[in-house]
Amino acid sequence: MDFSKVGSDTLVIVMHGLEGSSQSKYIISAVNYLNSCKIDCIAINFRGCSGEDNNHLYSYNSGKTDDLEITINYVLENYSYKNILLLGYSMGGNITLKYLGEANAIASEVKGAIAISVPCDLKGSSYSLATWNNSVYMNRFLKSLKEKTVLKMKKFPKNNIDKEKVLTAKSFEDFDNAVTAPLFGYKNARDYWEKCSSKQFIPTITTPTLLINALDDSFLSKSCFPIKEAKNHKYINLEMPKYGGHVGFNTSIFGNDLFWSEKRILDTIYHFIS
Repeated sequence: MDFSKVGSDTLVIVMHGLEGSSQSKYIISAVNYLNSCKIDCIAINFRGCSGEDNNHLYSYNSGKTDDLEITINYVLENYSYKNILLLGYSMGGNITLKYLGEANAIASEVKGAIAISVPCDLKGSSYSLATWNNSVYMNRFLKSLKEKTVLKMKKFPKNNIDKEKVLTAKSFEDFDNAVTAPLFGYKNARDYWEKCSSKQFIPTITTPTLLINALDDSFLSKSCFPIKEAKNHKYINLEMPKYGGHVGFNTSIFGNDLFWSEKRILDTIYHFIS
């Protein structure tokens, strides 16, 4: 590969998944690998995910794309990168696809996007995570979300959140009904899921995009694989490897190749900007 075609002119904006951060292992792995190939990166911490609380009652959600737009505009105004690529994992992938499909105009510097392990249908993914085999992950997510919400309520005593419903939430539907919907103006969890699922925005994407969802990803329902939407799509390349799990891909399944997804990302970046 000719790395002279990337390097200082290229920037990748990296987005983490639900309750992740710029310090998540998969983010660090991707950034370190791309940096080693002379590609600059910005790893976004969505509101409240950096270890420091933001200054609003609300934080982030799976369809809140305005912070990504702010980041892109900041880069355009303060730097001179010729090539900007978007890289989103899980929730960050949903935000990436939704942004690309809903934006009125995408900056010409944004040459492409890569979305990995994306819950394209938030309802389907939420129900998949609510199953018994994902209970460990669900409990981990809810523990973190509840703790942050309780701290928010103390910081902003004038709020429209029912604390009891927060503390007794057993699923994303419970939590989104109690917190996400009232804070962001949705009728309920299902209204939030319907409006923020990226699947519906895929047909209007006009930026070259690679979407990788592994078939053995237990976080994703069948509805999270947008086969129909991607078929014959000029700008979407949907890859569905048999193995990879959720934001995995660096397992022994691929033999000695511990950086399958990172290498796939790099190849795709090279393809987008060449």
